[in-house]
Amino acid sequence: MQLDDTLIAIADPTRRAILQQLVKGPSRVTDLARPFRISLNSVSKHIRILERARLVKRHVSGREHVLSFDPAPLAQAEEWIAAHLLFWTSQLDDLEARLRSDDNTTRTT
Repeated sequence: MQLDDTLIAIADPTRRAILQQLVKGPSRVTDLARPFRISLNSVSKHIRILERARLVKRHVSGREHVLSFDPAPLAQAEEWIAAHLLFWTSQLDDLEARLRSDDNTTRTT
C-alpha cells in the first residue's frame, strides 16, 4: 500500500534528513551520503526505501546517480492524516461534551 510505504519512509530520521537535503534540489547519492556517519551502503538502503515510497526519483547518467524529491506521496499521507484528525477531534469533542454533561448532572443531584 502506497500510504504504508510513505509512512514507513518518513518514520526514520535519516530518511527525513535525506528528504530535507533533496528539497533544496537534486543531488548525487554520494553527496547525500556525505553528512551521515554511516556507510554508503546504509545510505543506499535508506534511499531504496524512499524510492519504494516514490518520494525519491533516480536519474542515472553513466556512473552518476542523481536523486530528486517528489512530494506527491506526502499529499496522500496528509489527506489521510487530515481525515483521521477530523474524525478523532470530533469523537473527542463529543466525549468531552458527554463528560461535562454527566459532571453537571452529578453536581445537581
